[in-house]
Amino acid sequence: MTQLLARIPERLQYKLTGGPTEIDGQRLDGPSQMLNALVSALKTKPIEACTPGEARAMNAKLASTRPPRAVRHVVDRHADGVPVRLYYPDDATGPLGALVYFHGGGWVLGSIESHDYPASRLAALARCVVVSVDYRLAPEHPYPAALDDAERAHRWVVEHAASIGVDPARVAVGGDSAGGNLAAALCQRMLRSDGPLPAHQLLVYPVTDLTSEAPSYALFADGFLLGRGGMRWFIDHYVPDPARRAEPDASPLLADDLSGLPPAHVVIAGFDPLRDEGVAYAERLRDAGVAVELAEYPTTFHGFFNASFALPVGARAVERAAASLGRALAG
Repeated sequence: MTQLLARIPERLQYKLTGGPTEIDGQRLDGPSQMLNALVSALKTKPIEACTPGEARAMNAKLASTRPPRAVRHVVDRHADGVPVRLYYPDDATGPLGALVYFHGGGWVLGSIESHDYPASRLAALARCVVVSVDYRLAPEHPYPAALDDAERAHRWVVEHAASIGVDPARVAVGGDSAGGNLAAALCQRMLRSDGPLPAHQLLVYPVTDLTSEAPSYALFADGFLLGRGGMRWFIDHYVPDPARRAEPDASPLLADDLSGLPPAHVVIAGFDPLRDEGVAYAERLRDAGVAVELAEYPTTFHGFFNASFALPVGARAVERAAASLGRALAG
């Protein structure tokens, strides 16, 4: 599909989808606009009008078409009771760096299956072991169950590094959207508890503030893969008690001090309700003395990173993130 979308002249892509979409000085690129229109047509109703079961079925259908894995060696394990899937780069030898990866889906949707391709792609490009974590989902398991599972998986990778071919000093964490929230919160939790601090954090359009709505919420409230109503629905299911949403484990942006955290690669989509809070978190990290690479992609929408097989801009983002990760985990 990537080649097909790239082959169609952008002028025709815009014509087929009703003309260019321009918001806040940004324009959707042609392939992103076409894919967004396709996904919108396939959605039977807004996610906020669904039960969790209906939303999961719709999400599974949307994620059912994907290319083959980018690596051959894949192993399913349990990390202190948490299901995980390990992806090994082809023909790799010796202890490798690792990325403990938390999938997106608003803490309610998604799984290691829905993120099988991006996890394998990161393993192949960064030449590291990717440990994809199947953490418990809300509303059956509300906050902080997902973060507790993330911590158990991270500690297991460090403690069992030798048995899985990993160097315990070269373990990073990462995730997209809700998974980015878990990765950011986990780094803070490890620093507070003097636990094994990750070597790097890959935060892909992360949720960082559950208590308020930045201007990008209003700008991109409707018409894209993620909207304002969907985000409120996810947050209500994940942290049903509003009084707990300001806790740093839920809203990493609201932590008093971000100094001492691992270097970060932060990926931002332009057409995304989470755009502004992702940028704000990157800026706060920088102000605290943390090394940050802010990778902004203003021509595309939330979810583009996982659609790297269909979007040229997604492929570029994954390649850049993997290069940053590879440098951080170089032995």
